[in-house]
Amino acid sequence: MTTIQAQVPDFLAKLASEAAAKERTTVDNIVSIALAAHVGAWQVRDDIEVRAQRGNLQTLDRVLARVPARPPLPGDEL
Repeated sequence: MTTIQAQVPDFLAKLASEAAAKERTTVDNIVSIALAAHVGAWQVRDDIEVRAQRGNLQTLDRVLARVPARPPLPGDEL
């Protein structure tokens, strides 16, 4: 495990402490979970950007042109 020292605003430290007490865990665990969630979200965003760059609008148009034109099924109207 690596120890990271960080300065956080007082209100955020208080919220982390309250969350730890509520969840019956440590502030370290709360911070680790929050950090993992945020870093994970950044990774997903980056992955989506990479995949979007591989996309091709002309191919999408060709695929959508093959979809038959018909009314939506009941329940799918919205």
